[in-house]
Amino acid sequence: MQMNNGNFDDRNRITGDGGPENQETPRARDVWHKKLYGAEGRGKTGGAGQAASEKDVAGQAATGQTGYAGGSAGSSQTVGGTVYYGGAPTGITGGKKTMLILACILAGLILLGILSVLVRGDSGQYGAGELSGAADVSGDHIGVLYVEGTISEDSGTYSQAYAMDAVQGMMDNSDNRGLMLFVNTPGGGVYESDELHLKIREYQETTGRPVYAYFASQATSGGYYISASADKIVANRNCWTGSIGVTIGTLYDISGLLERYGIQTETITSGANKAMGDITAPMTAEQRAIFQSLVDESYAQFVSIVADGRGLSEEYVRSISDGRIYTAQQAQQIDLVDDVVDTYEDAVEDMVYEYGLEDCDIREFQYVPETSLFSGLIQSVDRLSEALAGSSDISALESLMEDSGQVELQYMCQDLR
Repeated sequence: MQMNNGNFDDRNRITGDGGPENQETPRARDVWHKKLYGAEGRGKTGGAGQAASEKDVAGQAATGQTGYAGGSAGSSQTVGGTVYYGGAPTGITGGKKTMLILACILAGLILLGILSVLVRGDSGQYGAGELSGAADVSGDHIGVLYVEGTISEDSGTYSQAYAMDAVQGMMDNSDNRGLMLFVNTPGGGVYESDELHLKIREYQETTGRPVYAYFASQATSGGYYISASADKIVANRNCWTGSIGVTIGTLYDISGLLERYGIQTETITSGANKAMGDITAPMTAEQRAIFQSLVDESYAQFVSIVADGRGLSEEYVRSISDGRIYTAQQAQQIDLVDDVVDTYEDAVEDMVYEYGLEDCDIREFQYVPETSLFSGLIQSVDRLSEALAGSSDISALESLMEDSGQVELQYMCQDLR
């Protein structure tokens, strides 16, 4: 049996060989040939049967049936003893293959963008965008606020506006009976963490309702900060927590690298410390002391929040707060958490039992960003561009230059998971 280059369907070709292949037991292919060309349609190349077949195929083309690309309907070409109707199969050049692959990747990313919009639009979560809808929930209920991802203005999985709106909505809703924090975060900004902490304290003081914190996979630094005032803290047995401390991030000094490439920079300021943190110049001892004072003040505030919320002395809290991470069991031993549970459902059951909330429904509030089809497509194209972008010393240097001067105090644990 003759084979062509490429994966072409036998139904679209007729072999010009009347040898042993034609003596085989009829198969689906042979039946198809008989239906299309008749019993005599499988003659040798150039024979009468061949001509009849070509005529039949031309008739097929006239009724809208097409052949291979590269030939007109009804025409034929012989390649290696095989007759192709509608033209011989054409190969794809290297350039066309590359374009085809890129087109497929882009189409796939666009499809993912569309699907993400559809999924988010049917998520079943309360509210949309920055509005939680917590104030409008009817019936006695426990409100579960998900704090996931980096605690910042908007990290994609977390929105400060949404979280604040959810807590305020529960405060205003007389059907709300308690607040549970579902915490799964490495932490975040000092400002955002403290703002949410103060709102939760306001909820407690204004309503007198219980606040319960459940630590999922990770509840470190800012995640612990916002939970410190909770009436009870439980952690999943596989949780990492702690990391009580402050960071101002990593400050780079690339002055040696610039010198290597023969690049000189000048920064005009009104004072010696106006541009401190500039990556193009070494940090002075005075500037280092200034940065340290900022960190120390935020750390003192963190220690005070933990001591007050957990009923511990500040001296003791400082002794366990050197920035280290604790497992759930270790955190329980040093009084950072009250209990260790196996699952989120166990935590819900414990809260219900602890505060006599058996008749309450569970209403979950989880931020789902509003995503339009257009923005979804733009994000898909951006991801494609990033995937195709090359890396080099210069591109890495450009990235550092873009991030220079962006210094922020954070209650943040290094992302180790």
